[in-house]
Amino acid sequence: MVSLLLGIFEKNFCLEPFTIPVYAPLSWKDYELIDSGFGQKLERFGSHTLIRPEPQAIWKPGLPQSIWTEKATARFDREQKEHYRSTDEISGGWKRNKSMPESWQVDYTYSDRFSMKLRLALTGFGHVGVFPEQGSNWNFMWDALTKWKSKNSGVPRVLNLFAYTGAASVVCRMAGAEVTHVDASRPGLNWASQNMQLNQLDNIRWVYEDALKFVRREARRGNRYHAIIMDPPPYGRGPEGEKWTLHEKLDELVGQAHQLMAPDPAFFVMSLYAVGLSSLAGLNVVKSYFNSGRIESGEFFLNSTAGQGLPMGTFLRIDTL
Repeated sequence: MVSLLLGIFEKNFCLEPFTIPVYAPLSWKDYELIDSGFGQKLERFGSHTLIRPEPQAIWKPGLPQSIWTEKATARFDREQKEHYRSTDEISGGWKRNKSMPESWQVDYTYSDRFSMKLRLALTGFGHVGVFPEQGSNWNFMWDALTKWKSKNSGVPRVLNLFAYTGAASVVCRMAGAEVTHVDASRPGLNWASQNMQLNQLDNIRWVYEDALKFVRREARRGNRYHAIIMDPPPYGRGPEGEKWTLHEKLDELVGQAHQLMAPDPAFFVMSLYAVGLSSLAGLNVVKSYFNSGRIESGEFFLNSTAGQGLPMGTFLRIDTL
């Protein structure tokens, strides 16, 4: 599987077109997007192949349905009226072969720099605990922290917001950073802790709280971080019922995060998975607060073995070194 990023490269805010290859052929041997189409995707995670819903796959599959059926060890069927609208308000579930376990492990390796293990599982929402296209961000974080440590004394502090199952937290901890992992889901925090232990790490700081509420308090306290990661969902609720809507809250979230950046920062990374939201929207928000550094912004996509490019959200990265 080959994964690419398409977008813009920005140096001193002068836009130029660019295409950046991701290290997926070397890094992500345990993942392969085999095919996509008719609102679904066929993926291999380690030794298990899954069929999952994919609203943006509105084209015809490249492979016959018989191959999908033959390869799949589990299938998630989403039951909803609007077939091509992505929402967590769903019913449905997994159908799996006897050989398909509840959970399993995959390996991720970035060249000769780092290797980590991740626990995957079949969840009630059709997720498995990892977003494979994030591999390019993990590589970027490792390189940026390594570069920061070569130029600065002390230990870099990393804040990971909406941190999910913690792959980015694990990478940053492996790179020698102090990591604060914030998420409003207790099952997600538990899963992230398992990934930390799986990689024989410790001392990640776990925070069960609404991310925006947390950054507001950190800003008032004057706490600072050398790197900030955020992956805000399109909508959701915090532990105390706090309403989250990406379009309403993103500007404040980025503004508060900017206040938390240390004078000697390493990086800022943001991923957005709101269908229909252009990468330029996120770029414009970030540019209204950050005014220095090398910016990469654009669209994630995964190339399937069958030949289609599957869009997977947008990204923005600032390398401040």
